[in-house]
Formats: sequence, structure tokens, C-alpha cells
Amino acid sequence: MSEVTVLSATDLTDSELKYTFEQNEDIQRLRRWTRKEYMKMAELGVLAIGERTELIEGEIIQMSPQNSPHTTAAILVAEALRTAFGQGYVIRIQAPMALSEISEPEPDVAVVAGTPRDYRDAHPTTALLIVEISDTTLTYDRSQKASLYAKAGIEDYWIINLVHQRLEVYRNPLLMPEQPSGYGYKHLALYMTTDSVAPLAAPQGFVKVVDILP
Repeated sequence: MSEVTVLSATDLTDSELKYTFEQNEDIQRLRRWTRKEYMKMAELGVLAIGERTELIEGEIIQMSPQNSPHTTAAILVAEALRTAFGQGYVIRIQAPMALSEISEPEPDVAVVAGTPRDYRDAHPTTALLIVEISDTTLTYDRSQKASLYAKAGIEDYWIINLVHQRLEVYRNPLLMPEQPSGYGYKHLALYMTTDSVAPLAAPQGFVKVVDILP
């Protein structure tokens, strides 16, 4: 294998950054991209307009196309959480989260404190609740995504499991070296269609599982 030089964002000109991503597969495999580089790629058109991607632990991940049940579930979850949390919170749908210098995921739904204009100049760095809608991505959302969110200190992580028609609630993030990002969740609770659950940050705002499944 040819010699590979790993560069930082400050080392690369715009043209070099574009060439690095498009042509040098060795560097793509061995280096981790930063959020700064990731945004620069979007500006340069390296990432195609309309292409849905996420930056996860320095890797650019192409997101799966959304089918109708997935989209319906995201809308239902957002509506239910808007009622559960009330005023003073923003329900973000498939919007970027700046979790670290090398991670910018776009969870299906995230609840953050404040107003939309609070995030005009920068994406939120944390959330009170993150929800992923899972069908074909179920294994990934249970492993890589769960570990990423636990590492970021997200206390409440929900997976809308479309495969088994239930809600999976992950809580109590802690160090777990065996997990992809070195962190995981201590507690997992399963909720069926007859159950209700309240977010940690809105303990009076119970959500019926049947209301958030498509």
C-alpha cells in the first residue's frame, strides 16, 4: 500500500480537500473527518445536493432512503412530543446535532430546550431526548447510534421499532469500552402498543405507544 499522509482541516486547501475525498481511498479509510471538513465538503459540492449523510465518529455515513411508515412515524412522534413537552422546547425533525468535533448526526427527532432562533448560528450540542425511527437500521440504531448518544451524555434515547411494533427506551448512559464509541446505556425498557411512557425531562407528559406507531 502506498504511503498515506493524514492531514487536518487547516492543512488542506479547498481543492486539496475535494481531491482527498474523491480520489484518495486510503485516506478515506484511515482518517477521521472533522465537522469543519464535513461542512467544507458540502460547500464545495463534494457531497451531492440532496444526498442525505451523517458524520458519525469521523466517518461520513450515507443515510437510507425513508419509506412511508418511517416518515409517518417521525411526524407522529414529533406531534406527541410537542404536546408532552409544551412551550419552551423545540422539536427538531431530521436536523443536525453537533455532538462532538467528529460527529454530526441527524436523528429523526430531537427535543432541545429553548426556541428555534436559539440555534440560528449553531446546531445544538445536546438534547433532552433523541428518537430514531428504525426498520432497516434497527441494528445500527441499537449499537452505533446508541453508543454515540450515550457518549454525548444523552440521558433519554428512544427507538421506535417498526419491525416489532414497539418502543425501546434507553437510559442511564455510562462507560462501556466494548461498545462502538466506548459508551452505552445501562437500562433498556420495552413498551408495547398498550403502554404509555413519559420522557425523563417531561415526567407528566405521557405518550401512548400506539399514538407514535404508523
